[in-house]
Amino acid sequence: MTQPLRTRDDLASPAGEARLARCVLTILIPCLNEAETIGICVRKAADFLAEAGVDGEVLVADNGSTDGSQALATSFGARVVGVDTRGYGAALAAGIAAARGDYVIMGDADDSYDLRHLDGFLTELRGGADLVMGNRFRGGIEAGAMPLLHRYLGNPVLTAIGRLLFGAPVKDFHCGLRGFSRASVLGLNLQTTGMEFASEMIVRASLAGLRIVEVPTTLKKDGRSRPPHLRTWRDGWRHLRFLLLHSPRWTFVYPGLALIAVGAIGAGALATGPRFISATVSLDIHTFLVACVAMLVGTQSVTFGVIARRYAKRSGLLPPSRHDWLVDGVKLESMLQAAVVLLVAGCAGMLWSVYVWGSTDFGALRGNDLLRPMILSTCGIAAAVQLGLSAFLLGLIDLPSADVRNQIDRLQHAFGKDPR
Repeated sequence: MTQPLRTRDDLASPAGEARLARCVLTILIPCLNEAETIGICVRKAADFLAEAGVDGEVLVADNGSTDGSQALATSFGARVVGVDTRGYGAALAAGIAAARGDYVIMGDADDSYDLRHLDGFLTELRGGADLVMGNRFRGGIEAGAMPLLHRYLGNPVLTAIGRLLFGAPVKDFHCGLRGFSRASVLGLNLQTTGMEFASEMIVRASLAGLRIVEVPTTLKKDGRSRPPHLRTWRDGWRHLRFLLLHSPRWTFVYPGLALIAVGAIGAGALATGPRFISATVSLDIHTFLVACVAMLVGTQSVTFGVIARRYAKRSGLLPPSRHDWLVDGVKLESMLQAAVVLLVAGCAGMLWSVYVWGSTDFGALRGNDLLRPMILSTCGIAAAVQLGLSAFLLGLIDLPSADVRNQIDRLQHAFGKDPR
């Protein structure tokens, strides 16, 4: 049976070098001041490699520990790489880049996951999965291992949002025990440095169409005497922010379309006068104003969504989508045309309102009839200005990038101003 590499002398030996050359699995452990538990985790990981007969390594990505964690990890047979950039994501990204294995299984250094039982992860990886997520809700959560706020609110809500926005087949978005093909994850070009790295990996894998599966895993109370690095509200917000920023459709477009639809229905129903719901309850000019403002805000939201999606696509933040034909069809000229139509209609409504007011010698007006066209016209003019400004912002985003301009300059220099 294959034995794990346990000391630096083993690593430096010809046999150790040969084994690392054919390394199949890297068990990656991010670490920041985990002297209480890092040795236990490294030993369990090494035991798994030995018992499973897998050529592999235990790699600790140390994020600047000051409690001797590095020396402890090395003494138990781990290879240690130092990571200067602070953050959970930064440590993992550096560890993935330094890993020698074809596959990587990552787990926390607090001994909350049993690194001796990784068979399910390795089996799925060898079966062709790109990302294998642990599911603690299926495998079991020991009493006191997960705060109630995380168990019944934070994790379920963020998981539900991630599944809705990105169609990720994952029911435990924030499990810290997961395995993946190193090449596949390196191809995702992950960028975040904090705790939201866990969400980014799933989101980008889903958008890239990678094969994602889940296996049950257990979570037990960690072995540390100090509080965890995780901060509930700060890191929860960072996860939510990441999810929303990477889904312009759900953040901007769909809410905007909903506002436009609701506003249009309300404004249309009240355009000719009040509507009585009961003998004592009626909807009138104030509700009409709210409906018109809803359409204005909805227009702004949809416009922002188009701009955000275009920018995300051009900058490489998001991969191409089957919905891109809708966004790509929106050009500076088409937005300006829509702005002109709204501006003309709004100005016409305002002029008509002034004309009607003038017919009364600009005296006092009774009732709300004149307010309706004035409100609608004002919102139309505001929407026109918004669309016009957004059109030029979209045009600015569509300008050729520096790389494209440099290529054009090189072609012109090689072939003259006219390549023909």
